[in-house]
Amino acid sequence: MSLFLSSYENRLDTKGRISVPASFRAAVSSEQFMGVVLYRSFTNKCIDGLSMSRMEQLASATDKMGVFDGTLDDLSAMLFADARPLQFDVTGRIVIPADLLAHAGITDRAVFVGRGTSFQIWNPDEFTKMQNGALSRLHNARPDLKIS
Repeated sequence: MSLFLSSYENRLDTKGRISVPASFRAAVSSEQFMGVVLYRSFTNKCIDGLSMSRMEQLASATDKMGVFDGTLDDLSAMLFADARPLQFDVTGRIVIPADLLAHAGITDRAVFVGRGTSFQIWNPDEFTKMQNGALSRLHNARPDLKIS
């Protein structure tokens, strides 16, 4: 299983390429597809990313939904129709499509944010705001994770 941890800020070059953090590339090194899959987040103003095998798990999960389920149509439009499989170049970079960058408000810098089995790519300023809000909510909620 691919595991994406920590946060890394990188710059986009003049051709729109950005280096994927080495630990994120290592997380997918045992995959058949040497790259990542990106799509517009439908919960935040960022880009969601994952390995191809995780995308296959999502496809299997949607196969369990009703064929005529309206939510399936929406999920398919956002997950699969919007998904971009991007292979790493020889130096570990990808070119994030312009529409994904625009969705996340990313221009010259981006933060890769580990989320366990997935990751997100944020505009650095927006990520700081989101992270501060999350920390505040967690201080108030004091969640208790049960690990068995």
